[in-house]
Amino acid sequence: MLKEQLLGLTNNKEMAKLTKNRKAANEKMEVGKEYSLEEAASLIKETSSANFDESIDLDIRLGVDPKKADQMVRGVATLPHGTGKDIKVLVLCTPDKEQEAKDAGANYVGLDEYVKKIEGGWTDIDVIITMPTVMAKVGKLGRVLGPRGLMPNPKSGTVTLEVGKAVTEVKAGKIDFKVDKFGIIHASVAKASFTAEKIKENAEEVINIINKLKPSSSKGTYFKSISISSTMGPGFRLDRSSIVGL
Repeated sequence: MLKEQLLGLTNNKEMAKLTKNRKAANEKMEVGKEYSLEEAASLIKETSSANFDESIDLDIRLGVDPKKADQMVRGVATLPHGTGKDIKVLVLCTPDKEQEAKDAGANYVGLDEYVKKIEGGWTDIDVIITMPTVMAKVGKLGRVLGPRGLMPNPKSGTVTLEVGKAVTEVKAGKIDFKVDKFGIIHASVAKASFTAEKIKENAEEVINIINKLKPSSSKGTYFKSISISSTMGPGFRLDRSSIVGL
């Protein structure tokens, strides 16, 4: 009983601290203001107060209709300064490609044994890379991998014969993104421990790539809104005119 009371007291103190920090963060925001990416990156550093290295996320609302195949926006970006995260990579490949994958830094390499593990519910990985020649085996994992965003796809470079190159790129900071059914792209672009300049440059890279992927059938305003935030912090709406390349 005493232990439960002490635990409750600790949780209350943590909640009070979190609320106090969030209040202080909100005070740094101006209602209705659109910030330059440079300003927002600096403010995120100031308002990030969690006891872990928070992710920095972009939320981009596009003027597209994802229900139309020719307006589906999907692509990849290699972040100049990496993701700040140790990406766990599984390579599902034939035996002749296993050493290549291992040399590139893959965390797990194999085929049939990992197919069985995934069928059993194992998904403790961030990215799966595979080969066209084994997609018949990988394809049946769609029910498990699809909802988790782990299904390999040629468009994201995760179905390839150059498995070593693919592993190297992912480890170096390659991410893939896809517009959701609401017309929004969510992308994790940095960590709160990054400098403001690195946060800015990573975010800028993703935004510029999305800009290049604008569907020709999309009419009107392409970027409806762009916001950037840390995991536990407030979101800052960006002034699109401040972003180089837009």
